[in-house]
Amino acid sequence: MAFKLPDLPYDFNALEPHIDARTMEIHHGKHHATYVAKLNEALEKAPGWDKKSLEDIVRGYADAPKEVQGALRNHGGGHFNHSLFWRVLSSKGGGKPSGDLVSAIDAAFGGFDALKEKFSAAAAGVFGSGWAWLALDSARKLTIVSTPNQDNPLTQGLVPILGLDVWEHAYYLKYQNRRPEYIAAFWNVVFWDQVGRNFKEARA
Repeated sequence: MAFKLPDLPYDFNALEPHIDARTMEIHHGKHHATYVAKLNEALEKAPGWDKKSLEDIVRGYADAPKEVQGALRNHGGGHFNHSLFWRVLSSKGGGKPSGDLVSAIDAAFGGFDALKEKFSAAAAGVFGSGWAWLALDSARKLTIVSTPNQDNPLTQGLVPILGLDVWEHAYYLKYQNRRPEYIAAFWNVVFWDQVGRNFKEARA
């Protein structure tokens, strides 16, 4: 079965003024939609791979037929990354995490402010296009990593629970070259309830 573009869980303007409606419309309806379409095209050339979950495609793209590995890596990653990204944003976002996630953040980084500082630095330090991630490692400990392009922590044996897209298409209409301002605005729309659910599922 072909993959489909997921609906946004909110209106295009829901994240304003932090992320503008036009950016959301183009980002979701054009960029993400293209990743889905090109992933489906690649799967037509990889018998049996259309039966795999998106996570397994992203983790195992190097085992696919050589001629589609790049497409599965880039477009499969693009579909997975954006699908997670939309869910961890909300007009009801901002504030601080709660529950077990707080204890894990304290243990890994020494507190929420330290997490924000280290995550923001990772996002700002991505050269060109890519992502910053909060993820769980094999020891179920939180870690912060960045990946280029549409690469994903799944290929490193990590489970991402929060991601920030720092491709220019994610912020350029509003912030132009001021990526640090976009990163600062991101914290106002992080949906910590969903991140907490991702954390719980990743530890299960």
